[in-house]
Amino acid sequence: MTADDRDRMGEALSGAPDDEIVALERRLRTAQLEADVSALDALISDELLFAGPDGHLATKAADLAGHATGAVRFLIHVPEELHVRRVNRDCAVVSLKARLEVEILGELVAGAFRYTRVWAREADGQWRVAGGQVSMLRT
Repeated sequence: MTADDRDRMGEALSGAPDDEIVALERRLRTAQLEADVSALDALISDELLFAGPDGHLATKAADLAGHATGAVRFLIHVPEELHVRRVNRDCAVVSLKARLEVEILGELVAGAFRYTRVWAREADGQWRVAGGQVSMLRT
């Protein structure tokens, strides 16, 4: 991944800057593209509450397993619009619109998606995705 590619998250930011949360989003995007299960493990809460595009709840274990086995492979992830709302020093809500190509169980899914994520600083002081959802946008 090039330096230019890493800067895409910052370029997509709309509104007030929040370097800490943008850096977390950047790390999450990189981990998804590289199927870096160790990085994903560190960035996702054990108590994750996340709804996928089909409306079903996903667990951290299922997400990590998908990346580890190759059942889920992010091929393209282009951030287009990022909004950050800092709730307090330990919680932020993020809305990210991105153009994605993801291979899921050998089937290509492509289009514009909107993620909503809740980042929370947990008891150990580390930021993790505590909840969220993703939807495919109709264009």
